[in-house]
Amino acid sequence: MLNPQPEKTFIRNKAAQVFALLFVTEYLTKWPKFFFDILSVVDLNPRGVDLYLRILMAIDSELVDRDVVHTSEEARRNTLIKDTMREQCIPNLVESWYQILQNYQYTNSEVTCQCLEVVGAYVSWIDLSLIANDRFINMLLGHMSIEVLREEACDCLFEIVNKGMDPVDKMKLVESLCRVLQSAGFFSIDQEEDVDFLARFSKLVNGMGQSLIVSWTKLIKNGDIKNAQEALQAIETKVALMLQLLVHEDDDISSNIIGFCYDYLHILKQLTVLSDQQKANVEAIMLAVMKKLTYDEEYNFENEGEDEAMFVEYRKQLKLLLDRLAQVSPELLLASVRRVFSSTLQNWQTTRFMEVEVAIRLLYMLAEALPVSHGAHFSGDVSKASALQDMMRTLVTSGVSSYQHTSVTLEFFETVVRYEKFFTVEPQHIPCVLMAFLDHRGLRHSSAKVRSRTAYLFSRFVKSLNKQMNPFIEDILNRIQDLLELSPPENGYQSLLSSDDQLFIYETAGVLIVNSEYPAERKQALMRNLLTPLMEKFKILLEKLMLAQDEERQASLADCLNHAVGFASRTSKAFSNKQTVKQCGCSEVYLDCLQTFLPALSCPLQKDILRSGVRTFLHRMIICLEEEVLPFIPSASEHMLKDCEAKDLQEFIPLINQITAKFKIQVSPFLQQMFMPLLHAIFEVLLRPAEENDQSAALEKQMLRRSYFAFLQTVTGSGMSEVIANQGAENVERVLVTVIQGAVEYPDPIAQKTCFIILSKLVELWGGKDGPVGFADFVYKHIVPACFLAPLKQTFDLADAQTVLALSECAVTLKTIHLKRTLKQMYIHRADQEELALWAKLCGPRMCSVSSTRIPAFLASSSRDNSGVLPSASAA
Repeated sequence: MLNPQPEKTFIRNKAAQVFALLFVTEYLTKWPKFFFDILSVVDLNPRGVDLYLRILMAIDSELVDRDVVHTSEEARRNTLIKDTMREQCIPNLVESWYQILQNYQYTNSEVTCQCLEVVGAYVSWIDLSLIANDRFINMLLGHMSIEVLREEACDCLFEIVNKGMDPVDKMKLVESLCRVLQSAGFFSIDQEEDVDFLARFSKLVNGMGQSLIVSWTKLIKNGDIKNAQEALQAIETKVALMLQLLVHEDDDISSNIIGFCYDYLHILKQLTVLSDQQKANVEAIMLAVMKKLTYDEEYNFENEGEDEAMFVEYRKQLKLLLDRLAQVSPELLLASVRRVFSSTLQNWQTTRFMEVEVAIRLLYMLAEALPVSHGAHFSGDVSKASALQDMMRTLVTSGVSSYQHTSVTLEFFETVVRYEKFFTVEPQHIPCVLMAFLDHRGLRHSSAKVRSRTAYLFSRFVKSLNKQMNPFIEDILNRIQDLLELSPPENGYQSLLSSDDQLFIYETAGVLIVNSEYPAERKQALMRNLLTPLMEKFKILLEKLMLAQDEERQASLADCLNHAVGFASRTSKAFSNKQTVKQCGCSEVYLDCLQTFLPALSCPLQKDILRSGVRTFLHRMIICLEEEVLPFIPSASEHMLKDCEAKDLQEFIPLINQITAKFKIQVSPFLQQMFMPLLHAIFEVLLRPAEENDQSAALEKQMLRRSYFAFLQTVTGSGMSEVIANQGAENVERVLVTVIQGAVEYPDPIAQKTCFIILSKLVELWGGKDGPVGFADFVYKHIVPACFLAPLKQTFDLADAQTVLALSECAVTLKTIHLKRTLKQMYIHRADQEELALWAKLCGPRMCSVSSTRIPAFLASSSRDNSGVLPSASAA
């Protein structure tokens, strides 16, 4: 404050933060006169006031900021500080604010605005009567007329209005504010040119409206009908102002009032009878929403940026309003949309794109605004079904699908797919809609964005109307032939669709073939026609990859190969299970694909991407071909386990889990053979040294550990524990030790939970006299101590949901051990009261009846080495 030049803003902010931290630490104990000392130093000169106000904002942030998560201790401390401040100094602070506002309102707008911000922040937790009184409110209303202050004054009034208080008092406060604001001319929205101020004013009006609605709700709940009627009347008098702000051309101003509109409609929904004025208000809101849904001329459809994203969010808010309007008066909404839709589409050729788009959009939005079960819009309520049917008929016969604007084209296809059940009622319109999908209006549109979205929508359309597609199948397959082309990198041909879009086209082709009424022989032929070109190109491209020298070319060839596998895999989505594949006679085609794609696993180049594609295809084939895929698994697994990284193994293990869980005993010989090679590959990767701060490598190892434990869980849970038991005593012990480590040593609650599930299952399976030699001793020396040691770890955080689940499985493991008689007999006369209490706490009421003479002194008798109960990770 003594420096000739003021400090930079960030220095002042940091100083304020330091003072705030000092305040919350010392105020209650060593510095009760904190504010009086600060006030005596600043002496209300501009630079002192600036620091004082920054300190106050920093203190509010420490005590009240809802974005900061406080511990329970901090929350208690903050509450005590606020209580003490209310008793000792808040009136003095409020008086200082009044003096600052009065002294600087005409001479220093920056300080005045800061002070208004402080008042707005503190008003939520101090006595409102200190602020909501004549002298303060009159000053704030005066600030509303000063251009440089009125935005902050508006925000300050908003915070005052938002303060929780008695409903009648709140109503009186809001009404008095409104009278003054109206008499000062603030309700004349048309005459105000400052949109930034209007956005703040709109927020204030929204706050006042919602506050009145909250008061009305409380009064109704309390049975105070007289005051509730007054509150409703007060709300009604604000609706005209609300509508003015809602239809304002600036979307920020409009969006700030939507909350009031929404809550007002909620009130109307609760009223049994609407007055003529209320019905007029509903219609006015409806027209306002329809108008505001319309795109601006400036909207950039080709390169959507921040402004466009904000409008999309704003549209979502308007949609919620439309849904609420439908709840208040569904008939009125339907009639209004029908009127707008019909008049617009009658002259769509001469109407601006945004009006055509919003007309179709309104029809699209009716589906959610007037919901029905399973999309049955064209049955049930006759008048509604008739209106929707009429609009859909107009949509598909008007020719509007040819409108030369992407927004209209996309809205057309979105609406057609949303109301796909219309075509079961009037199937005669299917051919013209199919042509729109397939020609320059859809999949061959000049816009890549339209082509991409249409590929997805076309897939949905065909799947939803599969029975009605039979007459058109061969024609569709012929027309999409060029869109199915696999584009090798060297031909320079730019495909109309991206590879992601082509996935939908392949899926559509598969659905058409599988769901057709053709005999199995014809289905097989069509599927072979679809997949043979992929297989032929795959072989050629794989040969080229093996010879390619340039790394960039290798990558592009591998991408293309991966796409080929992905396309074939996507066609199988049309099948639900093997029976469907057999019925269609397509098993042989997919087995040919397998034989074609598997050689890619032995390619030494671009292993990651090739393995990923083939692995995904195998997942699909396990579902579609079932046991017919098993002969291919050993060879595929052998290749995928060579030279693998953590990510490769992590993605390979789910495939083995799927096979194990699905085929169980059928794959036992295969699992016996590949069990230890898989584990060796996993251990080798886990033991590789990594940089200490390499978080990516640490995360990959953590995910691999989880996958490894998930594999053991699948093996034990599928009734195949003999696969582990048959690996030899040394390997079995090694596996068991890693599970114990997973349960105790690694701070990963997901892995811990899995490990306890494995241990519980093994105790259940092996805990009797028929279990492997030495297992009972292992239970006593390692599993039981693990159940106590895991919860005692500092990293075992019971505030974490996953940790609680791990603890639950830990308790289940102890219960399982307890229920095994052969083990219980070992524990007689080895008791300890503290351990009994811990045992009972972990295991719940079921264990509380256990005699203390049957509880082992687990921890005392466990064999330990220098590092703890368990061998180290490197030893394992």
